[in-house]
Amino acid sequence: MKALVPVKRVIDYNVKPRVKADGSGVDLANVKMSMNPFDEIAVEEAIRLKEAGSVSEIVAVSIGPAKAQETLRTALAMGADSAVLVETDETVEPLAVAKILKAVAGEVEPGLIILGKQAIDDDANQTGQMLAALMDLPQGTFASKVVVEGDSVSVTREVDGGLETVKLSLPAIVTTDLRLNEPRYASLPNIMKAKKKPLETRTPADYGVDIAPRLKTLKVSEPPVRQAGVKVADVDELVAKLKAMGVA
Repeated sequence: MKALVPVKRVIDYNVKPRVKADGSGVDLANVKMSMNPFDEIAVEEAIRLKEAGSVSEIVAVSIGPAKAQETLRTALAMGADSAVLVETDETVEPLAVAKILKAVAGEVEPGLIILGKQAIDDDANQTGQMLAALMDLPQGTFASKVVVEGDSVSVTREVDGGLETVKLSLPAIVTTDLRLNEPRYASLPNIMKAKKKPLETRTPADYGVDIAPRLKTLKVSEPPVRQAGVKVADVDELVAKLKAMGVA
């Protein structure tokens, strides 16, 4: 069984984003970029399934600029077998991403598509669900445990009330949550080997997908500065201040 793992190039989670002076978006100039952390978990899970014998081949795919090749090489160094870059310098919205992934999946014919539940740049949490709808496949979102059993996969997912386990017939789509696993670091030998692994480059036009944006960003602004706290002498003063604020 093949596994298809979409990965996205985003601002590194350790970097504090800066808003452009004109408020038109986030400044990406000279900013460290890396693989979306949820997608990194997806790659790790696919590798573990391969090590367990449930998956025979892992194909990583990314949609973005030419520099996204670096993100794909990271996935290859972790353990993916091959990669596909759908190259575009435009911002691609979740629905267009899902349509492209559907086309890629039509070529790869994976038994399992596993991807991060959301990207940390737009926090949309839409692509996996949209892809499942477009492909008419069962989905297990927010996975904290994935077990492949023959022609089905059991997904333990995190919900508001605790944990829920669903059993999906393959092929299926799974989106990963933080507690699913701890991604491995790519070793230097594997980084060198990744340079020789196949990486194909395509364009959205190759798949006949219109990536024209349907949304328009009106303004991006920094969150308001947090107000300083106030010290109180005792409980009575605390209650009095809370009443004055209309809280108590």
